[in-house]
Amino acid sequence: MVVSVRELQRSPGAMRALEERVEAPEDFGTPAIGIPAGSDIELDLRLEAVHEGVLVSGTATARAVGECVRCLDPIAYDLTVDAQELFFADPDPATDEDGDPLPRIEHESVDLMPLLRDAFVTELPFQPVCRPDCQGLCPQCGVRLEDHPGHRHETRDPRWDALQSLATDPGQTDQRKSN
Repeated sequence: MVVSVRELQRSPGAMRALEERVEAPEDFGTPAIGIPAGSDIELDLRLEAVHEGVLVSGTATARAVGECVRCLDPIAYDLTVDAQELFFADPDPATDEDGDPLPRIEHESVDLMPLLRDAFVTELPFQPVCRPDCQGLCPQCGVRLEDHPGHRHETRDPRWDALQSLATDPGQTDQRKSN
């Protein structure tokens, strides 16, 4: 989403509000959760001219959709993020501490998509869950543990199978002792 800042560029102190709805591109999220492509992102931003360029600040709201990593149920919730970025007017490509280029005003416009992508993706959970106490699925058979609270599998170590033949029931007597 490219926004013109022509009227702000040479007027430090000037401000413009930007309230609009835009469509999300395809890469707003992780494999587990994200903002679906084409869904609405509501912007409530302020563009303010400063000596270095244009400061963009405000909030953005969108619907995050994904699946619980424990039980694989679908989850969806509204996500509001704070966004702030200074777009530099200097035509020389400056870099930050990591050597990445700083955001710049190009052709009297600023591109807000990298700002929005960074704001949303960093607020999405790394491992989304439907509820904090979600029990998930049985790792052996895939049964949903929420629906079967007493579900368990008997686990035995196959290395002890040879000793199983020596085990006797407490009700049985040892035939070798009675001879």
